[in-house]
Amino acid sequence: MFRSVAKTAAGVVLGLLAIAAQPNPAYAAPIKVQIAGAGSTWSQPALRAWIGNVTQFGLKVSYADTGSTDGRKQFANGKVDFGISEIPYGMPDSATRDIDSPPTGRGYAYMPIVAGGTSFMYNLTIGGKRVTNLRLAGDTIAKIFTNKITFWDDPQIKRDNPKLPLPNRKIIPVVRSDGSGTSAQFTLWLSKQHQDVWGEFCRSVGRNQSPCGLTSYFPVISGKNIGQSGSNGVSGYVAQPRYEGAITYVEYSYAKTAKFPVVKVLNKKGYFVEPTDTAVAVAMTHATINADLTQNLDNVYTNEDKRTYPLSSYSYMVLPTDLRMQMNENKGFTLAEFAHYFLCKGQAQVDDLGYSPLPRNLVDAAAAQVARIPGSAASPWDVTKCQNPTFGPNGENALATTAPYPPECDNVQSGDQCTTGTGGAGPTTVGGGSGSGGGGTGGTATAGPSASASASAAVVDPDTGETLDAARAAGGNDVAGVPVSLDQAGTWGLRRALMIVAGALLIGLIFGPPMLSRSLGGRRDRDGGRR
Repeated sequence: MFRSVAKTAAGVVLGLLAIAAQPNPAYAAPIKVQIAGAGSTWSQPALRAWIGNVTQFGLKVSYADTGSTDGRKQFANGKVDFGISEIPYGMPDSATRDIDSPPTGRGYAYMPIVAGGTSFMYNLTIGGKRVTNLRLAGDTIAKIFTNKITFWDDPQIKRDNPKLPLPNRKIIPVVRSDGSGTSAQFTLWLSKQHQDVWGEFCRSVGRNQSPCGLTSYFPVISGKNIGQSGSNGVSGYVAQPRYEGAITYVEYSYAKTAKFPVVKVLNKKGYFVEPTDTAVAVAMTHATINADLTQNLDNVYTNEDKRTYPLSSYSYMVLPTDLRMQMNENKGFTLAEFAHYFLCKGQAQVDDLGYSPLPRNLVDAAAAQVARIPGSAASPWDVTKCQNPTFGPNGENALATTAPYPPECDNVQSGDQCTTGTGGAGPTTVGGGSGSGGGGTGGTATAGPSASASASAAVVDPDTGETLDAARAAGGNDVAGVPVSLDQAGTWGLRRALMIVAGALLIGLIFGPPMLSRSLGGRRDRDGGRR
């Protein structure tokens, strides 16, 4: 009898497992599969955090931060399912003189993913103490990276920093050596706001276009600057004690994560401002969004709100809109699930990573683009339930509305200078500045990295800023965003329910007959062995 029961139960279990393993013929629901992307290092800390968080939902996403230029090419060639870039297809490059042509073998769309500021991370000490409150006007920055200003005690830098006794130290500009969206964003700003300086530099390196425009390939010139690959490369170089005097352009996230100072940049209203989430939010209220969701930043650069950070922009995903080039609906479903996560919950954590969350109008526009991905229809989503700090009750950008005003000690007309540190670094304690440090853009609760004892005591090459002692062997510090875990949320489908039932029957099959046998045996004993 037990053998017969066991066979019957086993048959039921195997039948249920078979049902669970097969798609429902009446509803062939898409499944989550591995997807891959490549591109921007500017956005990499945010991508890395989001990818780490969505694993709890069964989403498997890989991302290679190979640079925006390479990401666009890989997507166009069908090697990845999505690309990440700060620069769209079709922009003429002043270095290569080529136009990065749009894909011809697959449909695509642009989708904003996160906003942020291109910052200027630097390594400078005075008397062995880290400078954390450096301020620079746009024209000063342009001249530093085009080698017209080559020492930190240049009169123009002194004018921007009236309370700092700046050293006679060689400036080491560190630039991207690979095709970079960050380079393109920086040089776009240079071409729009400082064309006289940028154009002269272009001609000096053989780029004779007039006017000289953006480039993903910043000129690397021996003896004039240092080329490093990737945002990790340039930020890691600057962070090393032996490279005192170095300065680079990089997404604010890299400096903030390392608690390394960045430059406060002078805006059109005459205030020196750090690229915080609120300063970027204010700046981006003046961005012009084109019909394809690409951005025109001309009005961002000239935004006269005193709270604005002028080198603000957003990054976007290049996503597929058809099933060509190895795309399928399972991949599309997975990509849509990932996009819905980072457009909503993911935006709530980007401040901690050094970015600014997208405002409501861009999230709405992005959701419409996600709907174009094949397979996305199986991923329903309600944008009104987003936990996004920018969503105001009337559709306004709440983050920009509540953004704090900069302190008067950072007003260029004040003749003063705030001591408040940037990038999460502590306040500057060198010089005789009377600035209150008010406005706290970087915060002073955590002290930033101070110059090491060995570095401050060592002999330093005045031309390169390189220490000539054991610090020479010190390794660079890679700087990147840290994933933030969020609460898990999931759903139970038919397949899981069937597997639970099958598991329960299997347990009954294993343990039921012995328990029943013992029960019947006990009854026989009580009945004197009668059957």
